[in-house]
Amino acid sequence: MQMLLKLKKIMATDLVKVSSLNAIATLVRMMTGVISAKVVAIELKPEGMALLGQLSSFSLLLLSISTGGIKNGITKYVAQYGDSVKKYSLFLSTGFWITFSLSVFCGLVLIFGAGYFSTTILKDPQYKAVFYIFGVTIILYALNELLIAIINGFREFKKYVIINIAGSVVGLIFTVILSYQFGVYGALIALVTYQSIVFIVTLALISKTAKFTWKMFFGKFSKTAARGLANYSKMAIVSLIALPLAQMLVRDFIIDSEGKHNAGLWESMNRISNIYLTVITTSLSVYYLPKLAGLKNNQEIRTEVMSVYKLLIPFLIVVSLILFLFRYYIINILFTEEFQEMQQFFAYQLLGDLLKMSTWVLGYLLVAKAMTRTYITVELISCSLFVVLSILFVNAYGTIGATIGYAAAFLCQLLIMIAIFRKLLFKYE
Repeated sequence: MQMLLKLKKIMATDLVKVSSLNAIATLVRMMTGVISAKVVAIELKPEGMALLGQLSSFSLLLLSISTGGIKNGITKYVAQYGDSVKKYSLFLSTGFWITFSLSVFCGLVLIFGAGYFSTTILKDPQYKAVFYIFGVTIILYALNELLIAIINGFREFKKYVIINIAGSVVGLIFTVILSYQFGVYGALIALVTYQSIVFIVTLALISKTAKFTWKMFFGKFSKTAARGLANYSKMAIVSLIALPLAQMLVRDFIIDSEGKHNAGLWESMNRISNIYLTVITTSLSVYYLPKLAGLKNNQEIRTEVMSVYKLLIPFLIVVSLILFLFRYYIINILFTEEFQEMQQFFAYQLLGDLLKMSTWVLGYLLVAKAMTRTYITVELISCSLFVVLSILFVNAYGTIGATIGYAAAFLCQLLIMIAIFRKLLFKYE
C-alpha cells in the first residue's frame, strides 16, 4: 500500500507530468529517428554518416551564433517575469533584434564562404550549394529557436510537444525524400532546411499564446535587458560552440587517422545516444530550468536536484543495460549489418551518457543562477579534455578511444561540478 502511495506521489510530480508529455514527442522522435537512421545508413553508408555528423555539428555551432546564445536567457526571464508584461516584453524585443541581426550576419557569411566551408568541413567543394541554402534559411531557423524559448518560458508544455513532433515528422520526410533522390547531397540539404519549415508551425502556435503579441518584438532595444541576456549568451555560446567544435575536431581526427568508415561508425554511436537521451534532455530544459529559476533558497534547490537524480539515475541504468545487452539487434534495426563493428563502442559510450546526464543536472543549476564565469570555465575544461583524451585514446586503441575519451571527460566534469556544489549537495554550512 505504501509503495502504491509513493508511486502515486512520484507520478503526481511536475517532472513526471512534463516527462509524460515529452514521452509522446520523444516516442515520435525516436520512431522517426529509427526510420531516418535506417534510410541514411542504407543510402549513405558509414562514410556518408561521417559527413552528415560534421555538418550537424557545424550547423549547431552556426545556429548558436545566429541566436546570440540567448535562448536560455529568454526562457529564464519570461518565466521569472511572467506576471509583468512590461518587464518580459523588454526581453522579447531585445531578444528579437539580437537574433535578427546575428542571423542575417551568419547567413551572409555562409553564402559568401560556401566554397571554403564545403572544402574545410565536408572535404569536398561539390557541396557548396548546401551552404548557400543554409545561408538563406538560417534566419528562419534562428527565429524558430527564439519562439520556442518564449513558449518554454510561458510553460506552454503542450505547444512545446507539438513543435517537437512537427520537427521530427518534417525532418523525417525531408531526410527520406532527399536521401533517396540525391544521396549524401540530399541528406545534407535536409539537415539544414527542415527546421525552417517547422518555423511555420511554431509561428501558428505562439500566435495563440495569450501573453504574447507580435508588437512585443518591435519594441525598443533595452541595454539593461541585453546585459541580462548577455550572461546567458556567454554561457550558451560557449556551450553550443565548444561541444560541436570539439566533436568536429575529434571526428576530423578519426577521418584522417582511421578513415571515414570508422568516423561514420562513431557518429552512428552518437546517434543512438541522441535518440534515447532526447526524453531526458527535453524534460530538463522544459521543466527543470524554469523550475530552478524560480527557487529562492538552498533547501528548495537541494530538494529539487535530489528528486531529479532519484528519477534520472535508475532510468539511465536500466536503459543502458537494455541497450548494451541487445546492441546487436539495435544496430541491425537502426542501421545495417555493415555497422556491427560499432558494438565495441557501446560500453564506454553508455557510461559516458550516464556521466553526461548526471553532470547536466548540476550544469542547469549554473545556468539558472547565472554563474557565468564558472559555467564557461567548466565547459571549456570539459570540451578540451574530450578532444585531448579522445585523440590520445584513439592513437592508443583506435576509434573506440573516442568513446573512452568521452566517458573520461564527463567523469572529470562531474567531479568538478560536485566540488563546486559540495555545500549545496551535502548540506555543509
